[in-house]
Amino acid sequence: MPELVRLHLDHASAVLAFERENRAYFAASVPDRGDDYFANFDERHRALLEEQDAGVCQFHVLMEDGEVLGRVNLFDLADGDAELGFRIAEKAAGQGLAAKAVAEICALAVEAYGLSSLRAAAALDNAGSRAVLAKAGFAVTGETVLAGKPGLAYALSLR
Repeated sequence: MPELVRLHLDHASAVLAFERENRAYFAASVPDRGDDYFANFDERHRALLEEQDAGVCQFHVLMEDGEVLGRVNLFDLADGDAELGFRIAEKAAGQGLAAKAVAEICALAVEAYGLSSLRAAAALDNAGSRAVLAKAGFAVTGETVLAGKPGLAYALSLR
């Protein structure tokens, strides 16, 4: 059973493999990370860990047998609020892993990080992510644009 764990330095090679394997799959529904992300991955990974150590963000990976099946992250933590982002590997999609991981991160947001609300966004053509957010109790707060694609903004009170 996959386990949601906080990102650390030793996850670098597994995260890079996950991102490379799923790049085209993710780019169909979320903004592509771009070639620079892959070319400078080690530097970027260390920078993320520095942000995490500073308490600005909290990054998590969904691990099973040393392999990353997903990422679930909280960005821009401030004043009890953060933005949620998540992605699940193509081969693991449709198994309920995203819903389970988002529910788990919502609990961690309160218990470990002291947050009282979360924000998220999903492209209109990303029905899977929209369903996960709805299942977790997120409410639509308006429209947004993600990499030139129409989307919806969401919010969730954790109180």
